[in-house]
Amino acid sequence: MRIAILEDDPALAERLVGVLEPAGHICHHYSTGKALIAQLKRETFDLLILDWNLPDITGVEVLVWAREHLEGRTPVLFVTSRGEESDIVQALDKGADDYVIKPIQGGELLARVNALFRRSFPTQSKDVEQFDDHLFNTKTTGVTIGGEEIILTPKEFGLALLLFQNIDRALSRAYVLEKVWGRNPDLLTRTLDAHISRIRVKLNLRPEAGYRLLPVYSYGYRLEKLA
Repeated sequence: MRIAILEDDPALAERLVGVLEPAGHICHHYSTGKALIAQLKRETFDLLILDWNLPDITGVEVLVWAREHLEGRTPVLFVTSRGEESDIVQALDKGADDYVIKPIQGGELLARVNALFRRSFPTQSKDVEQFDDHLFNTKTTGVTIGGEEIILTPKEFGLALLLFQNIDRALSRAYVLEKVWGRNPDLLTRTLDAHISRIRVKLNLRPEAGYRLLPVYSYGYRLEKLA
């Protein structure tokens, strides 16, 4: 999963990354609240890990901004030295999903992160995911629509499944590239655009079929399910 870490202590930020990245997560570190907010306007993340005390604004202010402006409900985990009951209550009341008091224990942190992902991004099964009449077999990378088999390349399959898993949610270009092509992919912008175009045609993602795959200006793409 793609995680944004807001932490002004470089050593602690490095420790957080050291716990999460070996478990398969992709981490992006920010040392000020304003820097993270600026990035949230351009990028998509699966989880926000927030410190409370920062050089500019508080982690709670970042949380409030995220709840007011981000599409969907990105899970938020506080990792902070503030351990008073009133602090915990305030963060949870403002929309935090979990709260960890420093010093962190690597095993506990990873368990809490994984628990948040299970609650926020449930999967239907290990091998098959179904969205109305679209059936994705993750074991064979095969797709059927109403029983009709659709031939996709592995990258087209990964891109299509990612879009359906995030229906009605805008996804940034960087998020899509990291999820489908891996971290820091050396790809031209038109590579993603070409794959989007092929997915739209092959899976008939058009209004007459009940879906709309749209570019989001200066951000990325959104697959919408129409009423």
